[in-house]
Amino acid sequence: MPESTPENHVIDFRAAEHLLAARDPRGAVKLLDSVIAAHPENTAARLLRARAFFASAQLRGAELEFSLVLEREPDNAFAHFALARTFERANRPEQARRHFRLAAALDPQPQYLKAAGFEEPVGPE
Repeated sequence: MPESTPENHVIDFRAAEHLLAARDPRGAVKLLDSVIAAHPENTAARLLRARAFFASAQLRGAELEFSLVLEREPDNAFAHFALARTFERANRPEQARRHFRLAAALDPQPQYLKAAGFEEPVGPE
């Protein structure tokens, strides 16, 4: 087993990004477990692991990780949006709606506005 070093954690994090992009979310989770064990405060690693949990339909794990990210970064619009999608997949529409609205309020991207049920802002005529 390789030595646990900060350099190895960076390599594992980058490899996990690639695995997630290559549609191997379970492989990504495995790599991120050691990174997060060594650096539990690392929000980027937790966000990536949350995405991997979501992609592998491990909704409870995704919910826990997205929630941890939001405890540390309550203004993270993407985390609110992704948590809302997690709740949506878990058939928890009221919780999903709340986080869709928070995401749209924090960052009025078209996809966030649409998911929240808000109209897109209209520019001056």
